[in-house]
Amino acid sequence: MGVFRLAFNIAWFIMGGFIMGLAWWLAGLICIISIIGIPFAKSCFIIGEMTFWPFGQNAVNRQTITGHSDIGTGTFGMLGNIIWFLLVGFWLAIGHIICAIASASASAIASAITIIGIPFAFQHLKLAKLTVIPIGQTIISTQ
Repeated sequence: MGVFRLAFNIAWFIMGGFIMGLAWWLAGLICIISIIGIPFAKSCFIIGEMTFWPFGQNAVNRQTITGHSDIGTGTFGMLGNIIWFLLVGFWLAIGHIICAIASASASAIASAITIIGIPFAFQHLKLAKLTVIPIGQTIISTQ
């Protein structure tokens, strides 16, 4: 299974994952400019790294892993996610949704692309979901 994951990650990186990863890092740089955005910037860089190589990684609520609530999984986390989505996350979500539609459309056009296009679309939708609620999430390996 590791060979397929590596192959999909390399294909993903070449066919657009690199661009969306850079978009996350750009969002992180924009967040770092303001003092309020610094906590968001760290999440942008971590999720940006996941965006470069998404196959074999998943975002999970930190409370599920640790068994207890913290500042990012409680009320402040929810408030932070709302502010995040209104200022930055919305644009990243649009980028991932457009890429998901493009991947799914490409799969419908040629059967050779179907093998790669549909998993790519699912990865973009997974990342689009993460743009809505990045605070309180942690990235884990699915191995």
